[in-house]
Amino acid sequence: MSHVMKHVRLRLACTGVALAMSGSASLAHDGVEHKSLDEALQHQEETSPDTAGFPEVKGGDFDLVDHHGNRRTSVDPEGKFQLVFFGYANCKAICSVALPRMAAAVDILADQEIEISPLLITVDPERDTVETMGEALAYHHPEMIGLTGTQEALAIAYEAFKVEKSLVYEHPEEGPIYAHGSFIYLIGPDGTFKTLMPPILGPERIAEVTRKYVEGRKS
Repeated sequence: MSHVMKHVRLRLACTGVALAMSGSASLAHDGVEHKSLDEALQHQEETSPDTAGFPEVKGGDFDLVDHHGNRRTSVDPEGKFQLVFFGYANCKAICSVALPRMAAAVDILADQEIEISPLLITVDPERDTVETMGEALAYHHPEMIGLTGTQEALAIAYEAFKVEKSLVYEHPEEGPIYAHGSFIYLIGPDGTFKTLMPPILGPERIAEVTRKYVEGRKS
């Protein structure tokens, strides 16, 4: 695996409260155990390279179902740019960092009259169903769309964005705990990949990078 793709496939175990409750407060990130989410995020910030060098991230090419029961492809139905995160709706760790920042960036851009679609593609389709995703996602943003589908359909999306997931363990109360990709992806209205951002970026910076692509200027 190339040095670049090693970092594209960074994974943060979505553990948080679940692991703490099990007696272990460590988080797995890129094969390194961390004692806290802050420590894991700091490691990611230090090891994440410039996002300009990711030619193997294809983007697009997904055909899934949103939490309203509607088919959704990589092409935005309203012609908007899209911010995409891979995780699961009730994740207690990195998702609870990335999704609020992504949502805040969407609101910042809305104030600048730039409409962006925030999307979560699930890595846990057994729990993230059409019936269950909506309430959890609305907590982060009323316009956030949850996407699920068959294992085959989701695998296409994971491959397009070079996202890996793995089951860490089964928590007796929290259920399955997954390690998964932790980047926020920006794709165009036609589903083409534009760039990716680590979740440690603040909402203002996420909005700034996104705005430059919307306006046709790379960050």
